[in-house]
Amino acid sequence: MSGKICGLIPVYNNHMTVARVVKALLEQLDFVIVVDDGSNDGTEKIVESLKQEYPERIEILHHPQNRGKGAAVQSGLHRANAMGFSSAIQVDADGQHNLLDLPKFLQGIEQDPSALLLGAPIFDDDIPAIRKHGRKLTQIMIALEMGFWDVPDAMCGFRAYPVVAICRLGKMDPRMSFDPEVMIRAHWAGIPLQRIPTRVCYLAPEEGGISHFKMINDNVRHTWAHIRLLLQAPFRQLYRAVK
Repeated sequence: MSGKICGLIPVYNNHMTVARVVKALLEQLDFVIVVDDGSNDGTEKIVESLKQEYPERIEILHHPQNRGKGAAVQSGLHRANAMGFSSAIQVDADGQHNLLDLPKFLQGIEQDPSALLLGAPIFDDDIPAIRKHGRKLTQIMIALEMGFWDVPDAMCGFRAYPVVAICRLGKMDPRMSFDPEVMIRAHWAGIPLQRIPTRVCYLAPEEGGISHFKMINDNVRHTWAHIRLLLQAPFRQLYRAVK
């Protein structure tokens, strides 16, 4: 396997699922970085107990306050970089990702360790309608920003980052808009993008399927993020064309 690979799990108030996700990831990877983004429902204690259970295989970062998923992922990537990892495979802490597909990501890293590997979600019938249609609108905006229509899915949290290259892109949105922004900026920087098909299952709330998406605040942030990216897009695409 090319380079050092770690798992990366951003978590905020997922006390029902985080231990299961961490342990499932450790079955296939030697090391996992968990970023607790200011949890206050007991998740912060659960991840510390996991650290005691696997002292040589888990790194825990705690944000004193909730800063957002994007901030958590960026903190984890910078720690992975400082620890010498070349690739970080991110999964969400809510258990919606099928970790049986992780070997596909490992194979993708082996084939091209410089690429950003993006989960191409295969949804079950349980996907909420508002998320389904919201994803379609987001894909249209991203197509305009990237300059071509057949763009990868930008919202799936199952992905593998080339750590050094992504850290060089600089600071990005600290909340949910990070997922599409990092993909767009990676494309502008010439980082290859690859799709990895993977099944996604939305869990019921009683199973731990809790969404932290804030309907008003996060939609406003998404809108502002896409305005910024759309304004930059013509110049970025021209630079790529003449580079």
